[in-house]
Amino acid sequence: MKTNILYTLFGLSLGFVLAFGAQSYLNSEVTAEDIQHASNIIGLKFTAAEKDSMIEELQSSRESYQTLRDLELDNSVPPALNFNPIPAGKTFDKTEQPENWNIPKDVSLPNDRSELAFYSIKELASLIKQQKISSVELTKFFLDRIEEHGDTLEAIVTVTKEIALEQARKMDRELDNGNYRGPLHAIPYGLKDLFAVEGYKTTWGAEPYKNQTIDETATVAKKLKEAGAVLVAKTTLGALAYGDVWFGGKTKNPWDLKQGSSGSSAGSAAGTSAGLFPFSIGTETLGSIVSPSNRTGTTGLRPTFGRVSRHGAMALSWSMDKVGPITRSVEDAAMVFNAIYGPDNKDQTVVDLPFNYHSDVDLSNLKIGYVKSAFKNDYYNRGRDSLTLAKLRDLGAELTPIELPDYPTNALRFLLTAEGAAAFDQLTLSNRDDQMVRQGKNAWPNLFRAARFIPAVEYIQANRARQVLIQKMDSVMQKVDVYICPTYGADNLLLTNLTGHPSVVLPNGFDEDGHPTSITFMGKLFDEGTLLGVAQKYQQATNFHTKHPAMFTE
Repeated sequence: MKTNILYTLFGLSLGFVLAFGAQSYLNSEVTAEDIQHASNIIGLKFTAAEKDSMIEELQSSRESYQTLRDLELDNSVPPALNFNPIPAGKTFDKTEQPENWNIPKDVSLPNDRSELAFYSIKELASLIKQQKISSVELTKFFLDRIEEHGDTLEAIVTVTKEIALEQARKMDRELDNGNYRGPLHAIPYGLKDLFAVEGYKTTWGAEPYKNQTIDETATVAKKLKEAGAVLVAKTTLGALAYGDVWFGGKTKNPWDLKQGSSGSSAGSAAGTSAGLFPFSIGTETLGSIVSPSNRTGTTGLRPTFGRVSRHGAMALSWSMDKVGPITRSVEDAAMVFNAIYGPDNKDQTVVDLPFNYHSDVDLSNLKIGYVKSAFKNDYYNRGRDSLTLAKLRDLGAELTPIELPDYPTNALRFLLTAEGAAAFDQLTLSNRDDQMVRQGKNAWPNLFRAARFIPAVEYIQANRARQVLIQKMDSVMQKVDVYICPTYGADNLLLTNLTGHPSVVLPNGFDEDGHPTSITFMGKLFDEGTLLGVAQKYQQATNFHTKHPAMFTE
C-alpha cells in the first residue's frame, strides 16, 4: 500500500516496477499520507500543516509532469542549460601553432601483408602518401580482417562496406590528382554505434533500438570524412553506453576471450587492439574510454568536456558525455583528435580553442605531479605504476606529490542517472526497457526508474556543489601542468569526469596472466597538447604499446 501511495504522488503506478510499465496516475488525489511516505524517500520531514498546504501545489505539478511526458522529447534534444567546466575567471591561450606530423618516406610495404594490421597511422599514412598501397587495397585489407575476426570478438554491429569502398576510391582519385588531405587520408576506422551515419542503422547497442535509423550523420563522422578517413565499421557498445553487453552478445577482450572487453566503448577498443582497424572513436561519460582501453591495452584519449561535438551522438548525460579516439599509440591519438576537435555550430557546449600538440616536450621544463596517496595504497597494479613513476624520473621529470580535492564527490554521481533517466524517459514510460538484455539492480532499467525519485532541488544543489568542486580542482591544477594517477586510483575517474578534465590512459605493462595494465595521465582543461606530449615521451621510452594479442597477429 505504501508503494502504491508513493507512485500516486509521483504520477506513476505500482506496475511501473512490477511489470506493467509507467502509467498515468492522475485521477487519484494526493493526500498528506502520500507526502509523508514520499518525504521519507528523500530524507525530509514536514509538519501536518505543511503537508496539508502542499497538496494543491503537488497536484498541479503532477499535471505539468504528465504534460511534459506527453511531449515525447527525442533523445537528440538537449536541455536549455549547458554545463560549463571552465572555472570563474579562467582564460586560455588562443594562439594556434602550425603542426607538422612528419610523415616518414621510408616505410616499406611488408612482405607479409598481415603485419599491416598493427602499423601505426603514421606508417600507413606514409604508404598511402607514397602510393605504395592504394586506399582501396588498404580498405579491403581491413574489411577482410573484420570478416575474419569480427564474430570472434563480437565487436562489430554493422560493416559499412559500401561507403568504405566508395570513400576509398575517392581518396585514390584525389591522390592521383595531387590532393593529399593529411595523415588520415585513406586510413580506415571504426565508429561506436551510438553515432548516427545516414543510410545505416544506429542501434545504441540496445534491443529496443536495434532497427533504428537516424537520417543524419554525426559531426565526428563528417569531420573524419573531411580528413580523408574511411569508415569501415560501426562498433559495439554496452547497451545505452553501459558495459560490454549489447543486444547481440558480449564483446570480448582480444587478450583473453574469456573476458569481456569492458565498456562502454567495447567494440572500438577491442577492434583497435585486435587490428580490425587502425583507430576508432569512442565516448566517455564515466569511464567508457578509460575502462576498455585499460582492458585491451589500447591508448584512449578522453578530451576536455566541450572539445568535440556530440551532434548526432546518443545522449546519456548532457553534462558529462565526451567524444575521443581509441588508438594504439599516443601519437595516433593526437592525429585523430586533431581532425575531430572544434565547434560545428550544432553542439553549443563546444569551445573554440586551438590544439597545439607538443611532441618534443621537455619533461624537465614542466611541473608534473602524481597523486601521492593513491600510489601508496596496496592495489592490483601498484608495482607497475611505481615503475612508471621511476621511468618518468629517468626521462628528466621532477615529480611533485599532489592530492585531489577532499570533497564528497561520490554524492554527485546521481547527476549521471538523473540525466540518463531524462534522456531515456520514453524508454521507461513505454515499458520497452523490459527488452533490455541486462535487468539487474545496477542495470539501466532499474537505475532509470529509481532516478524518477531524485528531487529537482537536489539535482540543482548537486550542480552547485559541482561548481565548488571545479574551483577546488582548478586550485590543484594551478600547481602542475600534468599529473599521473593509477587508472582507478583515488577518486580520479569520477572527479575528473565531473570537472571535465582531459585524460590519456595507456598501457604500462602486463600482469601475471598476460593481461594489459595501464596508467593514467591527466591534463589541464583544453590542454590536450601538453598532456599528449608528456604521455608520448613516456610511451616512446617503453614498448608495451607495440605488443599485440597473439591470437590476432597470426
